[in-house]
Amino acid sequence: MTDLGNRLKEAREAKGYSLDDLQRITKIQKRYLIGIEEGSYDMMPGKFYVRAFIKQYCDAVGLPSELIFEEHKDEIPTTQEGEIPLSLSRVQTSKRVSESSSKVFDILPKLLIAVFVIGALIALWAFVQSKVGSNADSSDSSNQEQVAVDQKDPAPSEKIDEEKSSEDNNDEDEKSEDKQAEDDSSGESKDQKEEQSLEATNSSGYKTTYELKNTDKFQLELLAKGDTWVKVFNSKDEVLFEGLLKDKDKQSFDLSSDKQAYLVIGNAANTNILVNGNSLEYKIATDVVRQDIIINYTQPASQ
Repeated sequence: MTDLGNRLKEAREAKGYSLDDLQRITKIQKRYLIGIEEGSYDMMPGKFYVRAFIKQYCDAVGLPSELIFEEHKDEIPTTQEGEIPLSLSRVQTSKRVSESSSKVFDILPKLLIAVFVIGALIALWAFVQSKVGSNADSSDSSNQEQVAVDQKDPAPSEKIDEEKSSEDNNDEDEKSEDKQAEDDSSGESKDQKEEQSLEATNSSGYKTTYELKNTDKFQLELLAKGDTWVKVFNSKDEVLFEGLLKDKDKQSFDLSSDKQAYLVIGNAANTNILVNGNSLEYKIATDVVRQDIIINYTQPASQ
């Protein structure tokens, strides 16, 4: 057994993983895991897979893969750019072509709908204009007849009624303006209330930092979609949970009185993170098996 194999095996046993547990977490066949620990790289499909499997092994047991590759570079076979498996290259090319075609087909229906809506609006505008013109002509003729009838001065009683009606209308206008001002003020106060914000502020390597703001609670929930190892700390570096979660297992934490949560996720693809019921989006692709998630919580001023 090589020095690298001994180091990996010791890290695995320190986590309490068997080879079967590690196979479920990394999706690497058990015989390849044994080959990595024994330094038997000839049984691997190729040098590219040797390095990829070692990296996944390190991430699963919490070892820094970059440091491992540097310290044991004499034991680990190197690869050239041309040695990447042809199947992976073909998959990536096919994926790019299909994505571009899919975007064209996604845009086409939206474009047709937009053209149809614009055409309908133009037709409606033309119809309204024709109706307005017709009503304007009939209104002009009616107004001319009314002016001829109303040329005489109104009687004194009619003047009093008109003045009273004018005062009533002015009172109603003032009340309406006051009510509109109150509605506008109420609307502005509602708009000023900010909604919960959870944003990624920094992402590097396998670590991502998030900021949680504009909320008076910090409810954290971890949901497993398969085997995954997780560890959760609070702002005082106290371990709130450490262990292996299996499919559909769940862990919940109330950190409303704390300022930070630090999560070590052993298998990101099999772990959903919810903050106050909202799913946290991984900023690093879940191909990176081990990820560290830091959530800084800014409590409201009232707290």
